[in-house]
Amino acid sequence: MVTWLADGGFRIGELCGLHLVDLHLRENAACGQCRSPHVHVCHRPGNPNRADAKTKHPWRVEAGTVTGGLIKRVSPAMVHSYFDYITGEYPRGGAGHGMLLVQLYGSGRGRPWAPVAARRMLARAGRRTGLGLVKPHCFRHSFASAVLDAADGNLVIARDAGGWASTSVVDEIYAHVDVHDPAFDAALRTVWGENR
Repeated sequence: MVTWLADGGFRIGELCGLHLVDLHLRENAACGQCRSPHVHVCHRPGNPNRADAKTKHPWRVEAGTVTGGLIKRVSPAMVHSYFDYITGEYPRGGAGHGMLLVQLYGSGRGRPWAPVAARRMLARAGRRTGLGLVKPHCFRHSFASAVLDAADGNLVIARDAGGWASTSVVDEIYAHVDVHDPAFDAALRTVWGENR
């Protein structure tokens, strides 16, 4: 879950709402909508765990293949962690509901994992490791900042990578300037009258 939150910039409802059929984790998947490994984030208000995507892009399933929805790229680490999870932890014989994240232990074994369970797990892990309160949305913020840095501040790339509705949202919430950037320093020194 941590790898998917960190590398994918998912909202917790998007991640907990994924179905196995939404995952196209190989090059040139049957949907034909993205050459790279990706997922289709589909708004499904009837999920058994009540998790759903915030965005409501149209989607459909034809011949067992999902098309549409919000398409998000998947990192090699995400693909690797998926296969480790499916082959080593996911309940044998499937869970019957087709959802990706399920409870692995206890009386609820195999039931879809609700967003509140993911939040609680991260909070417990944060306390145990001395990090304090860790919230799923923190990963989304870190993802947005990392994409903006890597894309030299390109808001369109950040918007599309994270699935935001507009570049203005990305700009207002996530865009930032590195206070150690020489251009930032030079601008302030000019305003202060030191570069004259």
